[in-house]
Amino acid sequence: MTEEGRCFADRDNRGGLPFSAAPRNRRTMFGLANPDRFMRFTRPLTPVLWGLALVLLAVGTWLSFTAPADYQQGDTVRIMFIHVPAATLGLGAYAALGVSSFFALVFRHPLADAAARAAALPGAVLTGLALITGSLWGQPMWGTWWVWDARLTSVLVLFLFYLGYMALRASIDDEQKAGRAAAVLGLVGLINLPIVKFSVDWWNTLHQPASLLRAGGTSLDPAYLAPLLTMMAAYGMLFGAIWLTSIRTEVRRRRVLTLRARAAQEA
Repeated sequence: MTEEGRCFADRDNRGGLPFSAAPRNRRTMFGLANPDRFMRFTRPLTPVLWGLALVLLAVGTWLSFTAPADYQQGDTVRIMFIHVPAATLGLGAYAALGVSSFFALVFRHPLADAAARAAALPGAVLTGLALITGSLWGQPMWGTWWVWDARLTSVLVLFLFYLGYMALRASIDDEQKAGRAAAVLGLVGLINLPIVKFSVDWWNTLHQPASLLRAGGTSLDPAYLAPLLTMMAAYGMLFGAIWLTSIRTEVRRRRVLTLRARAAQEA
């Protein structure tokens, strides 16, 4: 481990085991929790994800505009190629936030805390995009911009969990206390994920049931399947690229703060 990596571990693991003192099975299981190892592993991976995201977004956008208009919805059906990937990745991002919060809270891994923090903003943006595009898509079909049905309300609650997580971290000056408090909130928010997913099955809602992943196979017209899957892959790569870039930035930020604090103590 380099000096900066040791600083990062020392600073963010106070109250817990530093990486060098972790039990052997934990060092094996959480190898990438070592900041230096994580940075080496993700250095070549991050630009690859950015490149794939840009290519898939370009291809997916082209396929979205070349897909035929729906006989009922007309051109508004194209909103699906933004709305569905955004909603799916909004759920996925919160799952990443919640799982990372669990490891940060239970095992006190600083990279898990950094990963949870890094997932919050892109997840909130994706969920907000899902709410906006859902409203735009639903208005011509339902005759209203918003209804308080189970799916829309649970997605709004998900968006509020994101905002609450970020606000809680920002409201506490001590980063360790802020991380632990936010991790608890992140874990509580995981309860909402199955509610969002199965709300259309558990309650009578205006929102249509699942059409892509369902027991009897997809009910989606083949003309829309390719652009939708391409855009979902693009959003997935884009979130992965943003997430890893944000984690790497957070690692560097904490290293700088640690080195500054150490320099101030030695002065």
